[in-house]
Amino acid sequence: MLKINREADTLFTIQVNGQVTAEEMDAELDRLIELSKDIKGGRLLYDIREFEMPSIGAVMVELRKLPNLFGLLSRFDKAAVLAEEPWMRAMAEWEGVLIPGFEIKSFAHKDEKEARAWLET
Repeated sequence: MLKINREADTLFTIQVNGQVTAEEMDAELDRLIELSKDIKGGRLLYDIREFEMPSIGAVMVELRKLPNLFGLLSRFDKAAVLAEEPWMRAMAEWEGVLIPGFEIKSFAHKDEKEARAWLET
């Protein structure tokens, strides 16, 4: 399951639970692109519950939309990742190192208030 919502002016939540299908990836990425078209200084809060590799179709959708997704990065400054698995939190922070001008910090689900506070700084 993949669900993207605009929670506040510049805060978007991305919920992942289980395997993401091609249909979900297609619809939700289009939703994120549309909802964030006028955003500057945006924040992302990823909530990853039961992680499973996305379907092959979902990966293909993401690859097809990659040019639009790279353009999306300029609209956002930070992302907080909520996940229980230490390897997933480490991977998220490592990804942040690879993207210039974009900060990623990870938290356990019990630290959601801290994650939201960090996004506001």
